[in-house]
Amino acid sequence: MSERRRVVVTGLGVISPVGNDVPTAWGNLIAGRSGIGPITRFDAKDFRVQIAGEVRDFNVESCMPAKEARRMDAFIHFGIAAALEAIRDSGLEITDANREMIGCMVGSGIGGLPMIEDNHSEFMNRGPRRISPFMIPGAIINMVSGNLSIMLGLKGPNMAIVTACTTGLHCIGSAGRLIEHGDADVMVAGGTESTVCPLGVGGFASMQALSVRNDDPATASRPFDRDRDGFVLGEGAGILVLEELEHARRRGAKVYAELAGFGMSADAYHMTAPDVDGPRRSMLNALRSARLNATTPPGRSSSKPSRAARVSSSRSGVSRGAATSLVRGTITAAALSSLIWTTLAISCSSSSSSMPPRALSATNSSISSGEWTWAWPLLGGTPS
Repeated sequence: MSERRRVVVTGLGVISPVGNDVPTAWGNLIAGRSGIGPITRFDAKDFRVQIAGEVRDFNVESCMPAKEARRMDAFIHFGIAAALEAIRDSGLEITDANREMIGCMVGSGIGGLPMIEDNHSEFMNRGPRRISPFMIPGAIINMVSGNLSIMLGLKGPNMAIVTACTTGLHCIGSAGRLIEHGDADVMVAGGTESTVCPLGVGGFASMQALSVRNDDPATASRPFDRDRDGFVLGEGAGILVLEELEHARRRGAKVYAELAGFGMSADAYHMTAPDVDGPRRSMLNALRSARLNATTPPGRSSSKPSRAARVSSSRSGVSRGAATSLVRGTITAAALSSLIWTTLAISCSSSSSSMPPRALSATNSSISSGEWTWAWPLLGGTPS
């Protein structure tokens, strides 16, 4: 293929602690409402950490029959619900003529930990015959993409990536490359997570990774604060519909933004403590992927924060920000939710509105001007 195909975002879907659809979640975010509070999923009184970002008032029967829902863990419920919203938002009609070029790439960092936990309890209390035959397909990570394919008849590439907190971003970037290279015209891509359970909270707490501000949950997540004492575990899903630009234009689709570049790297340093060099190179790789000039010379390594800061601040047209203090800790979905908020921030800034607009027509000439490029979180890709 002589020229790289361009990839745009035409649909958004969210399940989150601040809302179970994009308009509600976005409205709560811009109003500064936190989704973090005391844990209600289980009795956490004996746990050092007693707060989380839980999804509330979610009706699983809005996206599948109750009988089917009982066979799946909550992370699959969230992923399917967010994907269905994104597809509705995109206005995409799935037909026999196009279904072979529409794929799914939805990942999860941990998968069905609550379902595994519940089945282990059944096994310990009542014996091996009480283990559900649906435990494995209801807990493994690829079954979000698998179930979406079955439900909607999507016969394009069907995959799931697992890279801890960057799972969702890797799914988006990799799905975009499948479109760039002609393996698909449309990809439903993103991440989902639901690990607010005793083992999930207890495991992260034992690592001393979680905030212990139990008396002030609304301010416990403070990612850039000098007094930060850890992240807050959460749950939810973030899904995008990615589409080849000409395909979107032909059907008159709305366009939120263009996926102009994607970069990956590895720290090769430590399991949990980040090194500046990895994120710096992932951003440089993304800028090069987007065919933008980067000020830091390729191949030059440095652990000095100023070098990384120079990469992110040197581009006057690249915006940065974070909403993680309000929804934080959804592991896989956290970065995807931030990506969606970034996309909406770009889209809303173009329309001078604080609420999601009808986006831009794909025939709008601005789509070819190169202005649809954003930095972190989309440019990142170093697993944490």
